[in-house]
Amino acid sequence: MGENRKKQNPLAGIKLERNKKQKAKKHHSKAFNTFLTVILSLAIIGIISVTSVAIYVLHDIVSIANGDVVIDLDEYMLNQSQTTILYAYDENGKEVEIARLHGNENRIWVPLEEMPKSLIDAYVAIEDKRFWDHSGVDWMRTLSVVVKYRFSQGGSTITQQLIKNLTGENGRTFIRKYREICYALNLEKHASKEKILETYLNTLYLDEGCYGVQTASEFYFGKDVSELNLAESACLAAITTAPRTYNPIRNFENNRRRQKLCLDYMLEQGKISKEEYDEALNYEIIFTNSEKYVPKKDNKTTKEKKDTYQSYYVDYVIDKVIADLQEQYNYTYNQAWRKLYYGGLKIYTAEDMNIQSVLEDIYYNRKTLPKGTKDGQAVQSAMTVMDYQGRLKGIVGRAGPKPGDRSLNIAAKSPRQPGSAIKPLSVYAPAIEKNYAHWSTLMQNYGLVLKDGSIWPKNYDGPGSPGSYKTIADAIPPSLNTVPARLVDIMTPKVCYDFLVNNFHISTATTSDVNLAPLAVGAMSKGVTTLEMAAAFATFGNGGKYYEPICYYRVTNHDGSKVYLQTQAKPEQVISEATADIMLRLLERVITTSNGTGRKYGVSGFETFAKTGTTTDNKDRWFVGGTPYYVAAVWLGYETPKDLSHISGNPAGQTFKTVMDEIHKGLEKKGFTHSEDVVKKVFCTRTGLLASEYCTSKSTGWYKFDHVPSTCTTCKYSSPQVNPGGVTTEPEAGEGNEEQPNPEQ
Repeated sequence: MGENRKKQNPLAGIKLERNKKQKAKKHHSKAFNTFLTVILSLAIIGIISVTSVAIYVLHDIVSIANGDVVIDLDEYMLNQSQTTILYAYDENGKEVEIARLHGNENRIWVPLEEMPKSLIDAYVAIEDKRFWDHSGVDWMRTLSVVVKYRFSQGGSTITQQLIKNLTGENGRTFIRKYREICYALNLEKHASKEKILETYLNTLYLDEGCYGVQTASEFYFGKDVSELNLAESACLAAITTAPRTYNPIRNFENNRRRQKLCLDYMLEQGKISKEEYDEALNYEIIFTNSEKYVPKKDNKTTKEKKDTYQSYYVDYVIDKVIADLQEQYNYTYNQAWRKLYYGGLKIYTAEDMNIQSVLEDIYYNRKTLPKGTKDGQAVQSAMTVMDYQGRLKGIVGRAGPKPGDRSLNIAAKSPRQPGSAIKPLSVYAPAIEKNYAHWSTLMQNYGLVLKDGSIWPKNYDGPGSPGSYKTIADAIPPSLNTVPARLVDIMTPKVCYDFLVNNFHISTATTSDVNLAPLAVGAMSKGVTTLEMAAAFATFGNGGKYYEPICYYRVTNHDGSKVYLQTQAKPEQVISEATADIMLRLLERVITTSNGTGRKYGVSGFETFAKTGTTTDNKDRWFVGGTPYYVAAVWLGYETPKDLSHISGNPAGQTFKTVMDEIHKGLEKKGFTHSEDVVKKVFCTRTGLLASEYCTSKSTGWYKFDHVPSTCTTCKYSSPQVNPGGVTTEPEAGEGNEEQPNPEQ
């Protein structure tokens, strides 16, 4: 049997091995086929998916590009944070920029047609040379950026850059880039190239808080953008890519290299000649920080200032515009504030630049104020100057350097005790208007007897005497207190208070002022402001008309196509022309009589009316008056009230005279216009009645036609029943005590 096994076929093993290999081969072939099938299937699925995505993306791009407007440039222009500009008018009636207001972004919108061709060409050359030809996306440049840099570098067209500026999306992601491309294609379907370029040049950031080429041009070169030459245009265009890196003032060499690159591109693209290229490359640019820079002085240049802060006039305009926007449009304060600082408004103010300049010079340098300090405080002052139609010509809120923008403005916002300066408004004008008194009415020059038996008020030299009488005309110049107190007592405090508030619009008066002391000698609960005092006193020089003070004429949007606010001088006849004329003549006596408290402070060469004021505690001094041109009010004291006894004379009066003398230089001589309803008469100084042939002591007065006194008969038959008494003069230091403790009669 063993031998039989040995004799078996030797090929049997080989065959068996071959079968095994064949089986293994078949198995591997089947696995490969399966793998290949899977791969092919995935590839087909991938191709289908990519094709589907591509079709979807293409469809999406086409849909967005040809769809409704995604970004409305007109709407964006209106909503952009733009700088507000305030203007005044010079002596030739030309607009002069006096201030700019802006929030975080300083931007002035300029139409493309006002930009120089060199600037437009410079930006196109360095930022997007195919701008005028592509449809929003430069596909060659975009593909190159994708392949080479995977979006790590730029490649955006001007249109795409504008989209980025408007949306604020700066990330270098595919999604952001895709959206930017879609929006750019859409924008070019709905807006012209010119509109796109104009918006771009007005929205790009150029460092130093400058948005847009106009503010950048002014900041770096001190020029309007329309005045830029080729070298300056290339310099400005060079900043765009990296504003701080290519800031020409901070990093001149960096900017210089990129400026040259810009000029190279412009030459290559045929936008400039070789001669222009060489000239621009060799041109020395004078920047605003250079010693060679000379600020321009034309109708578009901001006026020079004494310090870095805006003027008190600008402060007041800001407050007024915000308040008016709130009232007219029902804005909240924040809404009105944002409209002012971000709305790109144009505000045309009533400021007289010469008057404001004179005020700022005198107050900044404290030319008329006492030197030194008391308890660490320097004496302070505030002043308002107006014309007779309510236009605020100049205002200063305090003396010395201005501590900051919108700091305390005493002239408009901080009421101070007026002392005797209130008497023409609260006593004498209502007395004449309501026929309680006339020019020569005789009043007892003696204080009222109070319940406790004391005598109130007193003049600077005492309480007067029961047998002393003064005419109205003689009581005003030395600022007697006894006569106005008796007039208020006769008319009643309620009548005087109503006249002060309703006729002269003193808004700071309160019902607690319905009493003798506030109305007769100015001991008011809150006080008054120089702004409201000037407006009230103007009625004496303009025929009895009250004008609410206006500091601006109109407020418009950036191009003037919409007027947001407009003011008109609206006269209110608060006293008759005759009363105004008589008050004017009475207050002129404060300047012209030998015992007048304002005799030293008349404006040189011009008729002047005035009233002074000093408070009982000697913490406030006033001078309010006017000429045929202007009316002004001056307050002097300490910011935190302190005694002024150490200060002689009346520096408020000296400030009035110094300012008014200066602003009247060169003005044509003229006088006040007088009322035809007033008649000049001779009166008897003993009785106050019209003089007869028997009267031996006479003077001249002015009377309303409907309130002329009768003729004196006393002098014909007997001695007069009253003793007019003598006229006293005021001490050099001022008016003395004018306020007294609030009496209860």
